[in-house]
Amino acid sequence: MNRITEKQLQCVVDRINTVTGNPMNSWEQVTESSGKRRNIAQVGNYHLDWAYGGVMLIQMYNAGGGIVTITGRGTKRECYDQLQAFLRGIEAPKVA
Repeated sequence: MNRITEKQLQCVVDRINTVTGNPMNSWEQVTESSGKRRNIAQVGNYHLDWAYGGVMLIQMYNAGGGIVTITGRGTKRECYDQLQAFLRGIEAPKVA
C-alpha cells in the first residue's frame, strides 16, 4: 500500500473546491482605504485541519471564520479515502 502524502490530500481538496465552485483559499487578505490589512473568511471553502497527529476536512461556514466538520479526524490514509468518497458523491450524476 502506497503512503499518502499531504500533497495528495491537498490535490483532492482542490478538486472538491473546483467541482463545488468554492474559493480555493480559506482566507483572503484585503487592504482597506486606510491602509490597514485584514483577513476575510472565504465562506464555502473546503480545507484540511491538522491537529493531534491527524487530519480532517472542514468547510468555512461564515464570515467570522466558523467552520463545519465534514469528516472525522484520522490518519492521512483514512482522510484520503473519505475525501475520495466525498468527491465521488459530489460528482455522481443526479438520479431522476
